Amino acid sequence: MLKKIFFAAALALCGAVLWAGDTASFVDLGFSRDGGVYMFAQYGVLSNTLRPWADLYAVDVPRNDFVSGGKVSYSSNNPVNAGNDGIGAFYRIIAQNSALADRCGVDYLHQGHPLYIALDDEGGNPRGERVEFRDFERGFSYQAQLIPSTEGSGANLKSSFYITLNRTGPAGDRRTFTLGNPGVKRSQIATYKIKKVIASPLDNSLIFVIETRKQAVNGYDIRYMVETLRP
Repeated sequence: MLKKIFFAAALALCGAVLWAGDTASFVDLGFSRDGGVYMFAQYGVLSNTLRPWADLYAVDVPRNDFVSGGKVSYSSNNPVNAGNDGIGAFYRIIAQNSALADRCGVDYLHQGHPLYIALDDEGGNPRGERVEFRDFERGFSYQAQLIPSTEGSGANLKSSFYITLNRTGPAGDRRTFTLGNPGVKRSQIATYKIKKVIASPLDNSLIFVIETRKQAVNGYDIRYMVETLRP
């Protein structure tokens, strides 16, 4: 029995060493009352320093871009205690930036509803992915294709992506949309993955939550970004 326990612990330790990056937690903060702004946050602990950090974002949904002053970051100078996930940094950034939510009219209770959630924890496929989901309330069905592009390798790696989205309406009518900007090259990002799709509570707007995996010293750091669509 002791040998089995030791072996399991060794495997867990090896997995931790192989991973070696840090993983952000995504927080859906909701929409403005007119649906024009979406706010989200992410937080975590830097694996090399154990310092907690948090980012806060306010996104103009029709423009698929940040509102003015809509990107805020916080990082503590002090490391967390063992077992802490850094959520205190999230509380700090929310408390210090309540004026941003007020200016954008964001109500944390004005939430959308998820249409798609990735159930696996695997990283994105370098060749992209295809997902399908439905909005049963509005009668739409969707097929989304994430198409990545990479150039270089190692320290010179750069990547981009875009999403083609086909929507079929209740009457069988079809429309095609493109999200993202393939011209934006992101340094050190190895893969992209559609982690979640959120529907606006007001209209047919969609929020695509994208998981990115950035090369770290001996693994990958996981972060999140969003692409928005107001048809």
